Amino acid sequence: MTWWQDRIVEAGKEPVALCLVAFIATFLLTRLVTRTIRSGRGPFRNNVSSTGLHIHHAVPGLFLLLAGALTSLASYDSTSLNIAGLCVGAGASLVLDEFALILHLRDVYWARQGRASVQAVALAGMVMGLTLLGFTPENVDELTDRNAPVRWATVAILLTSFVCCLICAAKGKYRLVVLAAIVPIVAYVGAVRLARPGSPWYRRYPEGSRKQVRARGRAGGFDRHIAHGLTWFGDLVAGAPSREDAAAESAERAAVLVAPSQEEDDPVRSGHGSRSSS
Repeated sequence: MTWWQDRIVEAGKEPVALCLVAFIATFLLTRLVTRTIRSGRGPFRNNVSSTGLHIHHAVPGLFLLLAGALTSLASYDSTSLNIAGLCVGAGASLVLDEFALILHLRDVYWARQGRASVQAVALAGMVMGLTLLGFTPENVDELTDRNAPVRWATVAILLTSFVCCLICAAKGKYRLVVLAAIVPIVAYVGAVRLARPGSPWYRRYPEGSRKQVRARGRAGGFDRHIAHGLTWFGDLVAGAPSREDAAAESAERAAVLVAPSQEEDDPVRSGHGSRSSS
């Protein structure tokens, strides 16, 4: 195809493109297999040995990641780099599909906590896509510029972006932190907007203040109109959690948005009320 040759191969983006294709294809195939296992249909089974050993697909994913990384480091030709891109894409997909298990140190694949894996895959795929389109992390080449004003301006921009990312994290906007590595202006916007209810920054707002009311209103609107749609699409592609977990999630979201003061007064629950948002 002419466009592939002109826009991808000639531009030196073929390894990244193959990495993205392998990443998406592996995720979709993995979810198809796990959903057939969950429903009891198809030839696949959730095999566990007599010793109770179960090899999660993050294990072969780690080996593929390692193989891809070593191949890319030792590569001197385009074919080897393309193979490395395929290995990295497939391996990263297998590992991130088990991200929730690694995060919680228990099998929550079909629990509501398992949605963290789908979100991690979506964010990683978005970053790969932006990289393929030409967006890259902030350029630090200017740091070696002999022009002192340019060098110090670059340092100031990098430090400002880093501080804004920290503020976004404190405000419960974790997805924005990932995107900010590619599109820095996202961090600046997220840093000046109100915090998510339950986040550390939200607890700084005076009880019953206008900021608290506005923050709950914005979070509720985001959850109803945007987050709900994203969750629905994620469940459609990757499979929905069990009904009990879905009901518990709805109750938890309502408790955070409607009565956040109760969560803040309870030191045990306050650490579990944070919900990420962009």
